[in-house]
Amino acid sequence: MASTLIDLTHPVTTGMPVYPGDPEVELRPALTTATAGVNVLGLHLGSQSGTHVDAPYHVDVTWPTLDGLPLELFTGPAVVADLRGLEPRTAVTADQLAPALALVTPGTVLLLATGWPRHWGTDHYLAHPWLTPEAAGAIVAAGVRTLGVDALSIDRTPEQGPADPTVAALLADLSDEHDPAAEAAGLAAHRLLLGTPGGSVIAENLTDLTPLLDAQTAGLPIEVSLFPLRLVAADGAPVRAVARLG
Repeated sequence: MASTLIDLTHPVTTGMPVYPGDPEVELRPALTTATAGVNVLGLHLGSQSGTHVDAPYHVDVTWPTLDGLPLELFTGPAVVADLRGLEPRTAVTADQLAPALALVTPGTVLLLATGWPRHWGTDHYLAHPWLTPEAAGAIVAAGVRTLGVDALSIDRTPEQGPADPTVAALLADLSDEHDPAAEAAGLAAHRLLLGTPGGSVIAENLTDLTPLLDAQTAGLPIEVSLFPLRLVAADGAPVRAVARLG
């Protein structure tokens, strides 16, 4: 039976959802056939825009940058953990990952299917499930070096602050929002996974993983590719995420 390719990448569009505080995405013509004889698109986006991968440098300046990681980390056979049906902002435990982790072998890409792509483009997209430190530790202990999720982050995304910028600024001054220790604690799963000796990567904002879960149930092999743009000294980059089923 012929294999099937599944695109797991959100389209890159002007105004697409981004992590709070990240650069907004804008696409606009830089050259046109009417004025220059060719069409060239100008892009403004962040390294974490859309479907992307995080390199260890994303959370620690002493850890490897994207261009220092082996290509083998961006592709491999995949196992999918079914976490669909969880309530908003649910903390995912190691026990919930145990069935999937039991299937992991060296080089396996572990994918977390939360079902959150259905909220893409809404405020509810920020209320995704997230990994407890214990769950992240179990993933590392299983030997996983490539993790993907169909949500904004593997860590808890802060709730949106007040729309009034004056009120938001006042609350920020009164809080530990810019406390490096507090920020590090808020990225505990990132730090545990990306701090793996030899390097590891995290893919975020994958699209609906239901076809992969169906293939896994049917016993079909799944292979995933998450190759990023070759950005020098980068913390991450957008990817064209693709799965091959069968």
